[in-house]
Amino acid sequence: MKITILGAGAWGTALAITLARKHDVVLWGRNAQAMEEANRQRENKPYLPGFPLPDELAVTADFNAAVHHVCGEPQTSLLIVASSVAGLRGLAGQLRGHPIPNLVWLCKGLEEDTRLLPHQIVQQVLGSAIPAGVLSGPSFAQEVARGLPCALTIAGADAALCERVVTAVHGGNIRIYSSDDLIGVEIGGAVKNILAIATGVADGLQLGLNARAALITRGLAEITRLGVALGGRPETFMGLSGVGDLILTCTGDLSRNRRVGLGLAQNKKLDDIVTELGHVAEGVRCAKAVRELAQEKGIDMPITNAVAAALFDGVSVQEMVSRLLSRDPREETL
Repeated sequence: MKITILGAGAWGTALAITLARKHDVVLWGRNAQAMEEANRQRENKPYLPGFPLPDELAVTADFNAAVHHVCGEPQTSLLIVASSVAGLRGLAGQLRGHPIPNLVWLCKGLEEDTRLLPHQIVQQVLGSAIPAGVLSGPSFAQEVARGLPCALTIAGADAALCERVVTAVHGGNIRIYSSDDLIGVEIGGAVKNILAIATGVADGLQLGLNARAALITRGLAEITRLGVALGGRPETFMGLSGVGDLILTCTGDLSRNRRVGLGLAQNKKLDDIVTELGHVAEGVRCAKAVRELAQEKGIDMPITNAVAAALFDGVSVQEMVSRLLSRDPREETL
């Protein structure tokens, strides 16, 4: 199968390394110099150092050539967008006018200004005629590049597209499940990043494993409340893109969003934390959008509100924790 991956960050590169072992893969990045160096050194040192690029993997900064690679029969080609949510609209705009047979994105979050989910952004820019979906689930790029076991979910309304992604990606150390609950899968992937920041704060303040478990559990309730209100199915949030991704991102040391919380617990400034990461932490931008969306829909999301207050309202992490602990007791329901 011919596959093009647009976006040469850590996750896009890791997936390209994996898929190049059995498919004809092109990895595109917008920085021509960085792509030239990656091609020469056969390694993406800025984003995924230590993982050689297979000889079979083509690396380019030529957007038209990368897209043309997959402008063939839908059954034999796949276009994957591996940008951040903030970059999705721009890339979708660049795709207008190209005969794209199908489209899959990897990003998790909501667009900051519009509060739109990725599939809504794609439909707004490209329409709904192109078979499209999201590939999501608990996945650290370094582990995928290393060939360690991983399970993901492809979600979309087009069953043929989901089957095509399963055919392309499933196998070896990667297991792929399919779902038609696009909203549920995207909400799970978006909100878990915010909860990972909260868990990082709790761990950084050494509040203990009990507190971590409570945050993850009640965080899952927040994800489910929002997701169901927007049209997702409750059972989706008990799957890979819900509780699976939530556990990984909240507890794994490779989690960028968790590291944001750890930095906040050390009283570091948010700008300094993000600069030190050198990568996008989707939970930061997403927290503001989700807080506003929840308020608009009348959905109770206290952990999300507390994280947004710490990120944007000047509230200390100690006050953030105090606000959560001082809430009135209630029945344990969603």
